[in-house]
Amino acid sequence: MRVLVVGANGQIGHQAVEKLKEKGHDPVAMVRKEEQVAQFKDKGIETVLGDLEKDFSHAFENVDAVVFAAGSGGSTGADKTIIIDQEGAIETVENAKEADVKHFVIVSSLGADAPKKAEQAKHYMYAKHRADQHLQASGLNYTIVRPGMLQNEAGTGKVKLFEGDPEVANVPREDVAAVLAHIVDKNQPANKIYNLIEGDTPIEETI
Repeated sequence: MRVLVVGANGQIGHQAVEKLKEKGHDPVAMVRKEEQVAQFKDKGIETVLGDLEKDFSHAFENVDAVVFAAGSGGSTGADKTIIIDQEGAIETVENAKEADVKHFVIVSSLGADAPKKAEQAKHYMYAKHRADQHLQASGLNYTIVRPGMLQNEAGTGKVKLFEGDPEVANVPREDVAAVLAHIVDKNQPANKIYNLIEGDTPIEETI
């Protein structure tokens, strides 16, 4: 499948691109700056320039699936969180609808189901909540992944991917990326929301 990865320059997005390539798919890495292109082209991965704060509808041409892994990052203010994590995600959903994308996978966050309960980063939880709501109401086939506390250590290849009430725990970014690639590869969009934390189940056996 031809898979557009939005936020490909981010830690999760970058690894998701590589893992999709390893599975035999044709990832398209959407990046914001020209200097971010070479890291993918050197590996034979297609890129497209697109800025979530501008019109990026051109990036969806001949795309079968979308992975939205973009984020404003922890060092930006609430305004960027709303612009990227909320409005950027919403516009990505709308562009995907126009392009008749078959499966939309989005990286959300544990706690996005109940942003009022958030004790910190409440604006982030609301942004993720609104983006998830918009995707659910879009009519697109979707999978929402809500990872726990993101860690930078190497992935274990094993996780706990489950529906229902969240459990607060850590999860390596590499394992999140591997789960995203696995979900796309299975190509069985069931309009579900999954919580994702470290666990004992091999990723290939999660769904």
